[in-house]
Amino acid sequence: MPAPPALPHPSTTEALLRLALEEDLGPGDVTSQHVLDAAAKGRAVIEAREELVVAALPIAARVFALVDPELGVSLEIEEGKQAAAGAALLRIEGSVRSILGAERTALNLLSRTCGVATWTRRFVDRVAGTGAAIVDTRKTLPGWRVLDKYAVAVGGGINHRAGLHDAILIKDNHVAAAGGVGAAVTRARASAPPHLWLQAEVESAEQAEEALAAGADALLLDNRSVEETRALVERFGDRIVLESSGGITLDNVRDYAETGVARISLGALTHSAPAVDVALEMI
Repeated sequence: MPAPPALPHPSTTEALLRLALEEDLGPGDVTSQHVLDAAAKGRAVIEAREELVVAALPIAARVFALVDPELGVSLEIEEGKQAAAGAALLRIEGSVRSILGAERTALNLLSRTCGVATWTRRFVDRVAGTGAAIVDTRKTLPGWRVLDKYAVAVGGGINHRAGLHDAILIKDNHVAAAGGVGAAVTRARASAPPHLWLQAEVESAEQAEEALAAGADALLLDNRSVEETRALVERFGDRIVLESSGGITLDNVRDYAETGVARISLGALTHSAPAVDVALEMI
């Protein structure tokens, strides 16, 4: 696999981490306050309880720093690596109250980010050798888009547009409202900044011809069968970027990839990724 992507800038994750800690800690961890001595020191390890792809460890480490800047935290494995069940991910040392105060927020974060990266890697591995890229969508957990898309990239996937602001994607509702796919693409090309990627959803070869003639950069083949996709690739694949989406699963993703389509986008990478099992143990 290629090197993992750059970590999200702290400005894009800090508010989320603080919100998550406020939600969990509130005015304080009453269990630890009434059970543990304030001066108690200890060590802990976060470990994988199943095989997983490591994603967002430095961000999880930041959770502990926000709770207590005096905690010592060390990363035990690199981003993007495959961790075996039982592998140590993070080690923490310092106030036991602080460690336990940050525990759940850090574990919640890692169970999701590593889960998305691990799930994405399964799709990437399934299409290996076909030339098809696995691409995410905007079907992310609200507020978590930066982390969800980062985890996809760590897993070997490609990030589609970050939001409605950084690329043009003309979907079926735009087509209906504009009076046709050719009209929609023509209008967008006439007024949009030229640097914006322009993709149009098409349902037939006729619509594909319209979008291509109007100047689209890519076509989205949404909810097309494998046979329909193969026919469209044979006709248009050497003229424009084609992306398949809709109804694609781990069971059939290679069938789509083998049609020759360039990209396969799946909302399931983020909306249906199973959480992985990670745990913190005092040692």
